[in-house]
Amino acid sequence: MARITLRVNGTTHSVEADPDTPLLYVLRDDLALNGPKFGCGLGQCGACTVHLEGNAVRSCSVPVSAVVGKKVTTLEGLGSTAKPHPLQQAFIDEQAVQCGYCINGMIMTSAALLKQNTNPSEEQIRAALAGNLCRCGTHQRITAAVRRAALAA
Repeated sequence: MARITLRVNGTTHSVEADPDTPLLYVLRDDLALNGPKFGCGLGQCGACTVHLEGNAVRSCSVPVSAVVGKKVTTLEGLGSTAKPHPLQQAFIDEQAVQCGYCINGMIMTSAALLKQNTNPSEEQIRAALAGNLCRCGTHQRITAAVRRAALAA
């Protein structure tokens, strides 16, 4: 165990953790951030996606020691209930959420895409989201939400 200092959603946190502990566990268990979800634990489903220095990464595959001194953003850091991020609002407007389990990964991956490409085509959106699993089948609404957010920007 070691004292590890993290910068998450603009706030500095100090936690006691094994340096090899997955970032996901620290975010959920120590910082009570429930946006990132445990899905597969192998970095393959996308439910645990966060931004590390602005890039979408699978927090279940990143040791907490690897993020020291780096900026981590979770779904909670994108926007709030009172002032949702445009992408969060687009997901609401398009009714893109069904069970909600994949939505963290879909939104965080989409936000990273829109940061790099402000006007992606439907093919580019689908390619960016290909690694995010959704069992409910709301892919068309999710794609529409990303397009809506891109057009609103």
